[in-house]
Amino acid sequence: MTIEAVVDPRRDPVGQHVHKVGYANRVIKKRCKRRINKRSEAKVPMALQELYVSCREVFKGPGTVPLPHDVERLCHILDNMKPEDVGLSSKLQFFKTENAVKGTPRVTTTTIYKCDKFSLCIFFLPETAVIPLHNHPGMTVFSKLLLGTMHIKSYDWVSTSSAEESGQPSHLRLARLVTDSVFKAPCNTSVLYPTTGGNIHQFTAISPCAVLDVLGPPYSAEDGRDCSYYKDFPYDAFSDGKMELTTEGDCCGWLEEIETPENSEMDGIEYLGPQVVESTD
Repeated sequence: MTIEAVVDPRRDPVGQHVHKVGYANRVIKKRCKRRINKRSEAKVPMALQELYVSCREVFKGPGTVPLPHDVERLCHILDNMKPEDVGLSSKLQFFKTENAVKGTPRVTTTTIYKCDKFSLCIFFLPETAVIPLHNHPGMTVFSKLLLGTMHIKSYDWVSTSSAEESGQPSHLRLARLVTDSVFKAPCNTSVLYPTTGGNIHQFTAISPCAVLDVLGPPYSAEDGRDCSYYKDFPYDAFSDGKMELTTEGDCCGWLEEIETPENSEMDGIEYLGPQVVESTD
């Protein structure tokens, strides 16, 4: 699948990146130095820069979880972010429903910034595209739907000794359904934690979508934070009726870890939107 990427024409040589989200050839005219400086100052991505600076202060590295007031701080920034803050627009061809991808749609991702403590990424999902049910081991993740309409389904593991006595197959594990809803941009930021909030989730694009993800810390197979994929089954499919759920009315299901699905592969593109100004302290 070909996805055009948003390009800042001041940073991209003419003739390059013609296969990325919303690129259009433009004639670059020479201007006086003073005028260029004024335009640059006017286009400083304040919201994105604020997010970056806050992430540097909030995320302390592997094995840590942001404090509640820090979670609220990041949510406040993300809730108020607009597609334009990362160089996107609903007018781009990618987000027009009449340009639906034929065949199996592929998800595309681009990285705004990444370090050992956190990463800022954007995921582009064409209509009907799916990011399969997967986990985020040891991670806190903030997901901000910037554009589009998306169905999100998420689970957390149920910790109960009776789960192993219920007679279900050994390759299944009980999980509590946290979210099974449709979200439409603009909407509030979703937050998941290492063991709560819907750590195992799936995205399905109802319309073309763009999602800004803040992951702290980011995935790292070397550090034991590799991604696992799952298939879910209704609770009644394997329960013998003897298990007592911890909370009345809980909606649960069984998850089976599976091999990496073919549709989990993503195309990576270079991020060419507004840049963060990296701190050196």
